[in-house]
Amino acid sequence: MGILKVSGLMKAYGSQTIFSEINFEFGRGEKIGLIGANGAGKTTLFRCLLGLEPVDGGQASLPAGETTGYVEQAPVAGGGTLYDHLRSAYQDVDRWQEKMHDLEAAIAEEREETALAALMREYARIVERFERSGGYAVENMIRRVASGLGFENDELDRDLSTFSGGQKTRISLARALIRQPDFLFLDEPTNHLDIAMTEWLENYLRDYSGGVLVISHDRYFLDRVADRILELENGRLTSYRGNYSEFLRQKAEKTLSLQNAYEKQQDYIAKTEAYINKYRAGIKAKQARGRQSLLDRLERIAPPGEADKLGLAFQPLADCAERVAELIDVTVAYDEKPVLAGLSLLIRRGEGVALIGPNGAGKTTILKLLTGELQPRRGSVKLGSRVRVGYFAQEHEGLTGQNSLLTEVMNEFGFGEERARNCLGAFLFRGDDAYKQIGDLSGGEKARLVLLKLMLSGANFLVLDEPTNHLDIAAKEAVEDAVLEFPGTFLVVSHDRYFLDKVADRVAELADGRLVEYAGNYSYYREKKRRDERRDLPPPVSKEQKKSEKPRRRQQDISRTVRRLEEEIAALEEEIAACELRLNDPESHADPEVSRSLAEEYAKLQQVLEQKYEELLAVSEAQAVEPAGGHSPAGPDGALREI
Repeated sequence: MGILKVSGLMKAYGSQTIFSEINFEFGRGEKIGLIGANGAGKTTLFRCLLGLEPVDGGQASLPAGETTGYVEQAPVAGGGTLYDHLRSAYQDVDRWQEKMHDLEAAIAEEREETALAALMREYARIVERFERSGGYAVENMIRRVASGLGFENDELDRDLSTFSGGQKTRISLARALIRQPDFLFLDEPTNHLDIAMTEWLENYLRDYSGGVLVISHDRYFLDRVADRILELENGRLTSYRGNYSEFLRQKAEKTLSLQNAYEKQQDYIAKTEAYINKYRAGIKAKQARGRQSLLDRLERIAPPGEADKLGLAFQPLADCAERVAELIDVTVAYDEKPVLAGLSLLIRRGEGVALIGPNGAGKTTILKLLTGELQPRRGSVKLGSRVRVGYFAQEHEGLTGQNSLLTEVMNEFGFGEERARNCLGAFLFRGDDAYKQIGDLSGGEKARLVLLKLMLSGANFLVLDEPTNHLDIAAKEAVEDAVLEFPGTFLVVSHDRYFLDKVADRVAELADGRLVEYAGNYSYYREKKRRDERRDLPPPVSKEQKKSEKPRRRQQDISRTVRRLEEEIAALEEEIAACELRLNDPESHADPEVSRSLAEEYAKLQQVLEQKYEELLAVSEAQAVEPAGGHSPAGPDGALREI
C-alpha cells in the first residue's frame, strides 16, 4: 500500500515560522480532515506536501508511480467547453488509446512471428495501463461526477466563461474526482456546494479507494467523511483518531488533563519558591540553592488556552406581534419565468427557522421578499407590528472601509471604548485587532463584524443569508453562540448543517417552488426524510379505492431510476467492450483456465446487461403512463404541511 511519509517538515516566510516539526503518515484509503484557524498555514502545508512550494526543512515523500490530485479554492480559468475541460484530465489515457490503435494497425500488417510477438506484448502493456486508468469508463465517469455536482448533460457543451465563480470551483472539483488519483488533496471542497451536492460528495469520498486529505471548516462533512483529524495550531500538528465529534471529545480530555497538570505544577512551584525564600539565608541555604537549581531546570507547562466565551450582552428588544412575518400565496417570476408560485410561509415570534434547498430553488428570493427588496407578482408579504428587520447579506454592505473596527462600533452605537472592545471580543476581535482598518479585513472578518453590528442594531427579526460562509470553526462557534443568545426571531439560509443543527428549531425545505416544513432541527429533518425514503410501496387499497383512484407514483423518483439504470448500462457496456478486447487477444487463450474465466465473465456481463435493459424498459413504460400532476406537500392552496 502506498504511503505518503512526512517527517520534520518546516516552512517559514522570512523570520515568521508558519509550521515546524510536521510529522505524519498518510496511507491509501485513509480519509483525513485538516483543521485549524484561518491563517494557520493549512493551504501552505498542502502546497509543500505536493511540491508546489519549497520547504525550509524536512521532507514529504510519496512512492514512485502514485498519483495525486489537488483541488484549490481558486476557481478554474481558461476557455473551451465544460466537457473539453473535464476530458482534458484524460490526456494521458487518450495518448494510450491512440497508441493502442497504432499497434492494432501494426499487428494487422505484421507477418514475422518474432516481431508480431513483440508487438503483442507491447499492446498488452498499453491496454493494461489504459484499463487501470479507467479508459473504458471515461464517458460514464465524466457524466456521473458532473451530474453529482449539479451539472446537467446539456451544460457539458457550455463554454467555461459562462459559468459563475461558484460553478467554476465545482468544475475544478469534478476534474480532480474523475481521474480518481491515489491521493486526493481537497481545499474547502464544500464551498459553493448546496446540501444535496455536499451529501453526494460525502458518499463519493466515503467509498473512494484512494487516500483523501481535506481542509474543511464544515464540521458535519468532517463527521461523515473523516476517520482521522489533524489539527494545525501554533505551527504544530496534532493527530486525533476518529471524526470531528471524536476530535472534540479527545481534545476536551486532553485540555482537562493539561489543566490538571498545569495546576499541579503551579502548586509545586509555589511551594518550592516559598521554601527557597524561607531558607535562602539560613541553615538550610544549601538545600534552598539545590531546589532553586531544580526549579530553574524545570520545563514549565504552558497554561491551556481558555475556551472562547460569548461576551455579548443583548439589550432588551422591542416587543412585537406574535406573527412576525408572513408570505401569503406569493408568486414571483424573473423574465416571465416563475420562481415561486402560490407559496405561503408564517414565522412566529421567538422562532429560529432554517430555510434550505438546492442552489437556484429561490431561497434568496424569499429573503428579498421579507426585506422589501422584491415585490411579489401576486399574493402579499406582511410584517407584524413593531417588527424591525435586520438583514445579513453575503456582500457585507454597510461597512466604512477607512474606519478601524473600534471606531466603527463606537460611532455606530455611541459606545465607550471598553464596551466596544467587549463586543468586538465576543466576535473574536481581541487586543490590537480592534485597530485594524476595515478595508484590510478578510471576507470572514467582515462577515463577523457585519453580524455583530446587526445584533447590536436593535432589530428583533434577523434575516441571515449564509452567515457562516468563509469563517473558520472558532468563528462559526462564536456566531452560533450569538445566534443562540439572540432574544428575537430569525430566518437563516445556510448550507452549514452543523450550524443549523445547533440554532434551528424548525426547517423549511424549498424545492420545485414548494415549501415543506419539519418541526425540528436539521438532524430531525434528515431522519424524517430517511424514514420517508425507506417506506415501501403504499399499502394495498380496496377494489373501491382502485376504481376511484388512479395509481400514483412520483415522477421524480422514476426519472431518477431511469438515469441510474442508464448509467449502469453505460458502465456495463464499457466493461463488455474491455472483456471483448481481452477475448480477442491470443495471449488470453494460452492458459485454458484464463480463457474459461474470461468466457464466463463475458457471459455474466451480457446476462446482467440484458436484465438492466429489461428493468429500463419496464420503468420507461411506467414513466410514459405516469400522470404529469401529483400532490404537492403544500397542497392546492399553497398552505404548508408541517411534519
